[in-house]
Amino acid sequence: MAKEKDKKGKGPEKQETRTAEVARHSAKERPRLRSRFEKEIAPALMKELDLKNSMAVPRLHKIVVNMGVGEATQNAKILDPAVNELGQITGQKPVVTRAKKSIAAFKVRENMPIGAMVTLRGDRMYEFMDRLLNVALPRVRDFRGVPTKSFDGRGNYTLGIRDQLIFPEIDYSKVERMKGMNITFVTSARDDDQARSLLKHMGMPFRQ
Repeated sequence: MAKEKDKKGKGPEKQETRTAEVARHSAKERPRLRSRFEKEIAPALMKELDLKNSMAVPRLHKIVVNMGVGEATQNAKILDPAVNELGQITGQKPVVTRAKKSIAAFKVRENMPIGAMVTLRGDRMYEFMDRLLNVALPRVRDFRGVPTKSFDGRGNYTLGIRDQLIFPEIDYSKVERMKGMNITFVTSARDDDQARSLLKHMGMPFRQ
């Protein structure tokens, strides 16, 4: 009986210890941009936009990275390196995008693979944005900031990248051809002005 009591007594203690370890592990790996948003950026936006409810603060909802490969209409194997490189850049498995309708002039048939896409949310979204702003964009030759007119009127911003080599995850020696991509920042902002303030506070280097 005494042994059974000991075993039962250890159960909850072990569970509490395990829960504490998981909590410490999660806090340690929390993306720095996410922590910065919650501690510094959100309060600053509340003050700047004169918001009384913290839930009304504009936030980053998701990041969509889309890489179109037009040559895939002639040779489907060209798409494989694009999918691999996009996976290396984002840390997430891409989805192959397909043509919605046939276009005879471009020799495109319906449902033909023409590119790759990744949708990032949560911690991966913040980690990707942190790397993009602090590592990748500064490697662009003659970089003078990103354009300020690429908003869609609904609080979303799209940035065009000419080649994938600005990302350190890509091995230059294994790249066969340059591939551009569009990076869309989808926010909860009510308008472009709110979205511009959000992205600026998060470190987006808008052109002066």
